[in-house]
Amino acid sequence: MPTRSEDFAGLSVAMITPFKNGAVDYDALQNQVEFQVAAGTTAIVPVGTTGESPTLSHEEHHKVVAAMIEAAAGRIKVMAGTGSNSTAEAISLSQHAEKAGADAVLLVGPYYNKPMQEGFYQHFKAVAESINIPICIYNIPGRTGKIIDAQTIIRLAEIKNITMVKEATGQMDMASQIISATDLTVLSGDDSLTLPFMSLGARGVVSVVGNFIPKDMIALCKAFDSGNLVEAQKWHHRLFPLCRDMLSLATNPIPVKAAMKMLGRDTGELRLPLTPLDETSRLKLQNALKNYGILN
Repeated sequence: MPTRSEDFAGLSVAMITPFKNGAVDYDALQNQVEFQVAAGTTAIVPVGTTGESPTLSHEEHHKVVAAMIEAAAGRIKVMAGTGSNSTAEAISLSQHAEKAGADAVLLVGPYYNKPMQEGFYQHFKAVAESINIPICIYNIPGRTGKIIDAQTIIRLAEIKNITMVKEATGQMDMASQIISATDLTVLSGDDSLTLPFMSLGARGVVSVVGNFIPKDMIALCKAFDSGNLVEAQKWHHRLFPLCRDMLSLATNPIPVKAAMKMLGRDTGELRLPLTPLDETSRLKLQNALKNYGILN
């Protein structure tokens, strides 16, 4: 049965925010969008966790979203990260994204202040009522400090423009409960769980490794959708060691930016409080990329 946002099925990429000498590198940003368009990626997701949104000023946040929408030029969907632990701020960021031409927004659960389930409901409801484009709820308790319960998400599914969930709890039962009770489009929030989640009825992934191997993640999703489970399993088992080895080294996006620097696709620059990989971890990442076959 079709889900509510089937046009977002497949690969969405949680885009890094490229920096150079402390400032956003808009030339690199343009190149990275072109790379995703050429790969056939469904959507790009600027200024989320991977995009280091906590260290962007409001002006930078707006400019990065607008720049990615302009670079996309309608050739690829844009799901802008607009979450906040302040409902008023989330509304403001979401309204800006809609006006700039975003196709959807990604709303992380309010972090640090740890609302009750009713607070989660009222927060997402208030944002949904302030815009007309689709909303993807981003459930990642490892970052926010509190899970959005399945029953709360099922309740939120009654709101028309809440259409997707980025499921990053790592809980198969959570995904099953949401998929069985709603027509929300569920997207895996963990690269390594893409195939397991799709086997339950999820429709794709919001990927980190898609920053540099989007075609491989697309191949996995397409193989599963075409009914070729053996091929999908082959891609899963090929991707799994890289996802495991890279993302276990340090907090995202530290490893992915280091990987992109090794591959000649980014400066690798981070903003404090994030710091570069130490030498031991850098060598492990280098070996992981060599073992995957994308680094000499």
